[in-house]
Amino acid sequence: MHKDLGDYRKTYEKSELVETNIGDNPIELFQKWFYETEASEGIDEPNAMTVSTIGLDGFPKSRVVLLKKYTHEGFIFYTNYESEKGKAIANNPNVCISFFWPNMERQIIIKGKAEKIASNLSDGYFESRPDGSKLGAIVSDQSSVIASREVLETKLKSLEAAYQSKEIKRPDFWGGFIVKPISMEFWQGRPNRLHDRIRYTLEAIDWKIERLAP
Repeated sequence: MHKDLGDYRKTYEKSELVETNIGDNPIELFQKWFYETEASEGIDEPNAMTVSTIGLDGFPKSRVVLLKKYTHEGFIFYTNYESEKGKAIANNPNVCISFFWPNMERQIIIKGKAEKIASNLSDGYFESRPDGSKLGAIVSDQSSVIASREVLETKLKSLEAAYQSKEIKRPDFWGGFIVKPISMEFWQGRPNRLHDRIRYTLEAIDWKIERLAP
């Protein structure tokens, strides 16, 4: 079985990325691009991002998660700390996160170090989740092998009964990570595959800005 994809072609010509329209801080440029993507209404979840880690088996692994907050310090997402992803980060905090917004012909690639956020911040976000999502976080031994879907459904029904009219507190094994960037690359599609690539690299407290060949 094979399929030749060599004829897939797309012309990129919606925008440009030049040194005269960017600032000194990549988080500010990220915010500008994020707002523009939200306003375009062309993507259901503009906060969907790919998180890549180095697993305990030595292999890289990427998966899509949802960005829940960004600040001047970095990018925050939530997960089970005992999942494959959580264990990989605990063993090697060097991660890569990336955003791809095809309707804008843009992507952003961010290298950084991940660390757990403060417990009270994880508590605050957990409290904001619907009860079903709270129980789902407790039910799932994320990344572990299970016998069937019914195992999850049965456990969920049991917890729904146990927590009826009770506060659902965040379990210790679930919480947030913040990825603090050391490099942020902005990619804007351009005609003839001569795409714009601008990379910010953190040096002490300042960002070095460079243009990369496409």
